[in-house]
Amino acid sequence: MSAASPPDAVAVNVFYSGRVQGVGFRVTVSHLARQLPVTGWVRNLPDGRVEMHAEGVRADVESLLGKVREYFFDNIRDEAIDWHPASGAYSGFGVAG
Repeated sequence: MSAASPPDAVAVNVFYSGRVQGVGFRVTVSHLARQLPVTGWVRNLPDGRVEMHAEGVRADVESLLGKVREYFFDNIRDEAIDWHPASGAYSGFGVAG
């Protein structure tokens, strides 16, 4: 997705807490995201959480959220989700920071 994102594109910022650093979380999330038509990034935060920003058609973004939850079921203690309009600023998905 680039500046020409579909009109029905959405974005989500998710803050994951639990055992989410040092367990391959970012690399795995990036791999899962690349299997879907979504863009964005995932990064570690200094407080031990992981933040993910994903953009795409809502069904695809929700699919990514479900895949992350399923894969890291034993690791995620909590997730804070914030939906907002897509920026169209990303052309792929990767690990940030």
